[in-house]
Amino acid sequence: MLRPILIHPDPRLKKVCDPVSDLSDDLRALADDMLETMYDAPGIGLAAPQIGVMDRLIVLDCAKDDEAGEPPRPLVMFNPEVVASSDDTNVYEEGCLSIPDQFAEVTRPKVVDVRWIDRDGNEQSDTFDGLWATCVQHEIDHLNGKLFIDYLGPMKRQLITRKMQKLKREKARG
Repeated sequence: MLRPILIHPDPRLKKVCDPVSDLSDDLRALADDMLETMYDAPGIGLAAPQIGVMDRLIVLDCAKDDEAGEPPRPLVMFNPEVVASSDDTNVYEEGCLSIPDQFAEVTRPKVVDVRWIDRDGNEQSDTFDGLWATCVQHEIDHLNGKLFIDYLGPMKRQLITRKMQKLKREKARG
């Protein structure tokens, strides 16, 4: 089921999410809805607070639009956390489904080790590099109430926020 995506500024996007303590069928269904919503948007990552759910859950798939024809590799992560990150950095032009049509270069660690619980309740860990590393860090930031525009200077951040306020007013008018 497609879920509506919150648009910045929305106070829920700035809140720290609660850890998932018990995996339920409802949470697995939520993860499926989030993947469907992410692919439909289209995007490569989505965090639960972006659809108004304040749980530590993210989904991502950086392979889905790979020009090498790589098959989709959807990942569902409950309670993800970065446990190590490289000193080397990458700069990617980031966007966000909650901040439509706005992009900016963000510098993040190039490689990160992440630990999470999968949809079956098993602890997983993996090393992510390049776009995958950027995406997983971007989504984990959402769980901590942080948006990619928080890495920008105040002028650029205010400009994007004003554009989003205008977009929300226009949508509200129908």
